[in-house]
Formats: sequence, C-alpha cells, structure tokens
Amino acid sequence: MLNTNRDHIVEFLMQCQPCPPRATLYWKIDTEGSPFMLPATGGITLNLQVGDPAFGWEGDHLEPGVSCTVDNKNPAVHPNLALQTFSCVGNKARIVSGDMKGAEGTVIGTHGGVEHLVVDFPREVKEKMTYDDKIIIHARGQGLKLLDYPDITLFNLDPDLLDRMKLSTASQGTLEVPVTTLVPPVCMGSGLGAQHVAKGDYDIMTSDPDTVEEYKLDQLRFGDFVALIDHDNRYGRAFRKGAMSIGVIVHSDCKKSGHGPGVTTIMTAAQPRIKPALNPKANLADLLQIGTTI
Repeated sequence: MLNTNRDHIVEFLMQCQPCPPRATLYWKIDTEGSPFMLPATGGITLNLQVGDPAFGWEGDHLEPGVSCTVDNKNPAVHPNLALQTFSCVGNKARIVSGDMKGAEGTVIGTHGGVEHLVVDFPREVKEKMTYDDKIIIHARGQGLKLLDYPDITLFNLDPDLLDRMKLSTASQGTLEVPVTTLVPPVCMGSGLGAQHVAKGDYDIMTSDPDTVEEYKLDQLRFGDFVALIDHDNRYGRAFRKGAMSIGVIVHSDCKKSGHGPGVTTIMTAAQPRIKPALNPKANLADLLQIGTTI
C-alpha cells in the first residue's frame, strides 16, 4: 500500500445531470478535407462503455456512458467548473431521481472544451435514464499526494483507484505504472498549453497512419491508462524531455485536425520518476470489473 495523505483530502458531494447530444449547424471537415456530419459529444450513449474500443465508431469525439454537466447552457462557468475540477477518475456516481434511483456508476474522466464529466453506467441503467435525472458524484482526489514520491504529482485520481492500480517501486524515488500504450510526444495535440490539468483533457493526434500503426494507437480502449512520453503536466500541458505523464482515455478518436482520443491526466513528473510497464489490462474496466473487460 502506498503512503499517501488520503485521510486529509476533501470530499464533496457534487450534483449533475445528463447532457443531451450536441450538434452543429454546419458540416465539419476532417484531416483530408472531407465534410462529415456524425454523432459527437454529449448524450446518454447506450452502446459505448468503458473498456470498448476508442476507434472504429461512426462518430467524432464520442464520450462513452453518460455525459454530465450541472448547467447545459453555461458549461464553462460555476458551478460546472467545480464539477469538472473536483470530480476525479474512479469517483463513485449515484442516480438520485427517476426510475433508476439508487443505481451506481463510475467517473472515467473529464472532456475539455465541451466541459463534460463522463460517467460509466451499465447499459440496462442507461436505457431507463432521462435527461432530467439527477446524479450525485462523491468527488474526492484533488490534493492527493504520494508522500514517498515527492517528484510525482497526482491529479484527478480517486484514492481507492490509486490503491487498485498495482503500482510498484522501480528504483529509489521511481514508480512503475502499468499502461496499455506508450504515446510519443509529437502526437499530443488539442489541449496543449492549458494552464492546469485539474479539468479537461488533451488529444492524441491520429492523423498520421504510420505513427498510429507503430505505437498501436488504434488499439486504445476507453478507460485505458496511457503513458505520455516527454510530457510534463504539473503546471499545464507542456513538452519536456525526460518528463512522463499518465492519463486515462476519456473519448473516442476524432476526424478533425489536431485531435484524437482524449486523455485525462492522473499523474505526472518532470524528471524520470515514472516508469511505464506495458500491460493490456491496464484499463478502468479491468481494474474495477465494470464495462467491457478483456
């Protein structure tokens, strides 16, 4: 068991509701210049869940499970800003109204830009939900620290999930972290330069087929833990040689330039203090036995 400050982190109850699917008035353009009109962000998405492939869907920026906000009309301000910032990967969610009152789900991450909190629920629960249902998030995790690893910073991570991640000491001051995929620094796109990573995500660009094949990016699943090589996320999202960040895949591949599967950051270090270890089961579904497991 890792030595943490979990007994001193703050716990909030946050309330939100499902956000209807978003659509635009105009055609969107993909990386080859072709127009498309497809399902995108938002919604109670019935046939996507954590553990499913992040590629191959007829959609763009798809969010598995239930996309949530506090205020659908003003997603980028209070109180939705607090929902995004204080809800963490692995937090428990509970429906408190409607036909599925009492059903539980799991937060898998946050999606910037649209400012959605993405929550996984079983399909049989989603089929009986409405967009008026109220969901309570047991928000905890921001401020969590690894007391024996001061050079590693945590964000957006529920302490119970940290315990399940099967981290181990690689060497003095260095942690070995299971991940499914190593992501080269040149692939990180939309979301770079953000002032902090306590909300939102940034995208793994997938416009170059050779790089996608080399790093097996097209095998990513929703909920995968991935290693972002040479990326320092301590004070925003930045390139730094020797740095390493760990994140979770929160939305699908994308057709627009500069975009691809989205990553919510959970761990980062500016120096070589995180050693990624490849493991195909390093996924929220497999760790928590929810969604689609392998």
